[in-house]
Amino acid sequence: MEKRGYSRTLSAAIVSNAASAAILIPPSIPMIIYAWMAEVSVAKLFFAGFLPGFIACGAMMVLCYYYARKYNLPVEQGFSLRAVGRSTIQAFWALMIPTVIWGGIFLGIATATEVAALAVLVALLIGVFIYRELPVRELPRILRDSVSQTSVVMLIVASSAVLGWYLTSEQIPQKFARMILETTSNKYLILLFLNLFFFVAGMFLHSAAAIILIVPIVMPLTRQIGVDPIHFGIIVTINLGVGQQTPPVATVLFTTAAIARVSFWDVFKQGWPFTLVLALVTLLVTYVPWISLGVVNLFRW
Repeated sequence: MEKRGYSRTLSAAIVSNAASAAILIPPSIPMIIYAWMAEVSVAKLFFAGFLPGFIACGAMMVLCYYYARKYNLPVEQGFSLRAVGRSTIQAFWALMIPTVIWGGIFLGIATATEVAALAVLVALLIGVFIYRELPVRELPRILRDSVSQTSVVMLIVASSAVLGWYLTSEQIPQKFARMILETTSNKYLILLFLNLFFFVAGMFLHSAAAIILIVPIVMPLTRQIGVDPIHFGIIVTINLGVGQQTPPVATVLFTTAAIARVSFWDVFKQGWPFTLVLALVTLLVTYVPWISLGVVNLFRW
């Protein structure tokens, strides 16, 4: 992206926010954890995430177009179906990576973690032996950089785990749930409060910790107001995605800034409009249940 005229901060902002939108598209580890905690179907959650994910990605594509015009970014070629077909053929082997991931999970061949490791191995083989754009001599440097970047993220995750322990010991999620019920019985206001709750939780906690800590507490409340647990799973997932871009924790934003070797705050200042788009899509998904449940209802389960 930098070679084609994008600034490093804009490139990092686009990639970071796109990654948070991508947790709505299977396979999604937050969805798997939510399904476990809420005792719902992982497959249903995966299908429910497709349309919200495409809406989020489409909205960010519009914003990318705005930035392309604003900064006069270069146009390499006009759109044509022939070029799309040619690029798809060239990318065939790279497209096998998501196929391995989806196939491994849906067929029950491996767990999400095992499939992730398998995808890394497939990517390594494709990069070294098929595309030949990944020199073997570069592998030690790549592994060293990976360890460095992973350590940054794991420090953040460890800190959020300590905070999760504090929230649990002080029973703050339980107190918040009681406060909501004491404040209002309006379904739409309760959903707004829950959105704010998960958004703030995502600011301070890793997504897995937030789901494990909060979902069991608020599930009885969502059932009481008649919210479908599959629909609520998508609400939780996209809220935590927004939280991944919002300081002070912002795990995905920190990771992307570390990879791009740019200031965390510079990326945040450049990328906040993308995060705002994700937040607006969150409200749309919250108050239009069909967006989450429409695809799911097409199948007989």
